[in-house]
Amino acid sequence: MSSTVSTVDPGSPAEQSRVPRSRVILASLAGTTIEFYDFYVYATAAVAVFPALFFTGENDTAKLLASMATFAAAFFGRPIGSVIFGHYGDRIGRKATLIGALLTMGIATFLIGLLPTFYQIGIWAPLILTILRFCQGLGLGGEWSGASLLATEYAEEGKRARAAMWPQLGAPFGFILANGFFLLLTVVMQFGTAGLHLGTGHPFLVWGWRIPFLASVVMVLLGLWVRIKLEETPVFQRAEQQGEKVKAPVAEVFKTSWVQIIQGTFIMLATYVLFYLMTAWVLSYGIGKPETGGLGIEYRTFLILQLLAVLLFAAMVPVSGWLADRYGRRSSQLVITSLILLFGLSFALIMNPDLVGTGADASLLRVLVFLTVGMTLMGLTFGSMSAILPELFPTNVRYTGSGIAYNVASILGAAITPYIAVLLNARFGVGAVGLYLSFAAVITLIALWFSPETRHVNMYTVRTKAAK
Repeated sequence: MSSTVSTVDPGSPAEQSRVPRSRVILASLAGTTIEFYDFYVYATAAVAVFPALFFTGENDTAKLLASMATFAAAFFGRPIGSVIFGHYGDRIGRKATLIGALLTMGIATFLIGLLPTFYQIGIWAPLILTILRFCQGLGLGGEWSGASLLATEYAEEGKRARAAMWPQLGAPFGFILANGFFLLLTVVMQFGTAGLHLGTGHPFLVWGWRIPFLASVVMVLLGLWVRIKLEETPVFQRAEQQGEKVKAPVAEVFKTSWVQIIQGTFIMLATYVLFYLMTAWVLSYGIGKPETGGLGIEYRTFLILQLLAVLLFAAMVPVSGWLADRYGRRSSQLVITSLILLFGLSFALIMNPDLVGTGADASLLRVLVFLTVGMTLMGLTFGSMSAILPELFPTNVRYTGSGIAYNVASILGAAITPYIAVLLNARFGVGAVGLYLSFAAVITLIALWFSPETRHVNMYTVRTKAAK
């Protein structure tokens, strides 16, 4: 058996579509913003709330590691979500599948806001928390690839990366909403880092932390309204009209595009490691006790620093799309990933507690510079990924293939990253965490070197197995 490729080119998707471009942008951006908001709300609580409410013991590092383990559960759900939602996305269409993914994430997040703590129902609390976190992963596993396909399959030729950057903006927007919400609550309820070590009687730990989880239902309803009004993408409609859909997209993608799955997985690796070092791990490092290897910075203060830096993340996402359209996906990512490698080598020089200082003596400017550089690189590497991964796959397995690559990378690059980073920092210092990032960047550089340039690929491509 050998692979054959057929293409049809009935005109630009943008020219064929009757859907206003603004509606496509809103549908892809709103969905990923909601999904990433839900994801980051959990990440923030996993560092600042869950160790105190869902895990017992005197060892703060052990409780943080246990909380990070539940955080990782979602990443093991994401590949499963990409298979389930990818199957239906390639079989029945992008629109209905995206609605299902949004509901899965939204319901799980809302239920976390209602969950009793360990002190109320015992061991059932962390168990149910882990299950709901896994369900969050299922939802996000189907969301990202579907939103990316909305953007790329409606895009004009030559401008796909710039169109595809809209769902990527959901990541910084969701981060700003989630961390901003927590920051507002900590200010209003007068809850700081000291409150994390004073027991569970503070109103923020009793009920305040639940508000961001429960409030997500409003955003989910907005996202549903936007997506219900959307039409199916013209690329999928064309595949349906031509009878090019496959009955088992998962089996088909592994028969025809297994090389692309491997390429896409490792192309995303460094992006994921950087992403979760600069969001989940760095918060635990910044507010952690100096005696356990942290900087001891006030919780509210560190949230403000993160929110300032994430503005650069958002600003660089459209720059990434422009660079990918102007100079090519592969070329631009080779340069950006090389910069990520160098950034990893700088951790010991910038963020060593002996140089930064701890507690009230910590250099906030030095920390802000570190966060800003990391967030800038995040925007540059993440912005064009929603074009790169879908372009690796043919139309009839694109939802499934891009979703599997993206979410398998989440296990290798994100699920274990905060956990490993906490261990590395506790045993060897912050420089070891940077070396971990640099190692991931080397792997991604190798994957990029052996991957094709996809800037001019035809989005109507269909790959099938043909007899010799």
